[in-house]
Amino acid sequence: MTRTAVVTGANQGLGFALVRGLAARLAPEDLVLLTGRDAGRVAAAAAAVAADPATRSRVEGRVLDVSDAAAVARFAEPVDIVLSNAIAPLDPDCQAEQADVFLDVANGGTHAVLRSFGPVLRPGGRLLVVASTLGTLGNLPEPLRPRFDGVSLDEVEKAVEDWRSAIHDGTAQEQGWPEWINVPSKVAQVAAVRAVAAERRDADLANGTLVAAVCPGLVDTRASRPWFSDFSRAQTPDEAARAVLDLVFADVDPATYGELVRFGRVLPWTSGSDVGTAT
Repeated sequence: MTRTAVVTGANQGLGFALVRGLAARLAPEDLVLLTGRDAGRVAAAAAAVAADPATRSRVEGRVLDVSDAAAVARFAEPVDIVLSNAIAPLDPDCQAEQADVFLDVANGGTHAVLRSFGPVLRPGGRLLVVASTLGTLGNLPEPLRPRFDGVSLDEVEKAVEDWRSAIHDGTAQEQGWPEWINVPSKVAQVAAVRAVAAERRDADLANGTLVAAVCPGLVDTRASRPWFSDFSRAQTPDEAARAVLDLVFADVDPATYGELVRFGRVLPWTSGSDVGTAT
């Protein structure tokens, strides 16, 4: 049967590498949809993958702004693989000013993809959200953890919006929200995956479907450069894509379902990480 894959935020960096990897591993009759917000960049990226000698499957570019939930809903059709990877740039010196755009893409986009593609994911499919070790619950101060632990997707969205309001009114710090916006954002992404997975687990495991979050490790990209001082062990996007794609093409391990997976191993939900080196 012909398979269709969708990658968001795919015209550069890790997303582009994920498209390249999928196109090299899928069959000639399969289709990989490379998506992004800028039509010119999407077209150029799709053409570059299509011209790669390693490419086996069909590759097409599609314009998709994941921060527009209605657009994601219109775009969503039955698919076999969804890799939710879109993220907006975040400058260490302008976090509050960039918070809306960042949260709209990273969290609003994750929510939209889960809501729209979850119901149309074909049996045996894969729906993976690219996250980070920062997404484990222990990275949040203890009083905030109940907002994201064992809750519904609606409750995750409400927590994100309450946090956004606190950023705008200047009370985020006194409420205990971490200064680095990426930390609660990643926790919210993983919590959203866990919320959706909890509702579908039995049916998905019965037909070989995987819904999970995935941490690719430290990747040397334009987005990560401002945040980390040591890139001596960083991966290239192509290197980082391999472990993500290995999870896509592996048989489903029930232990990984609904969890945050890094290099094939589950990261405990309640653990924390060193925010100076984690990704």
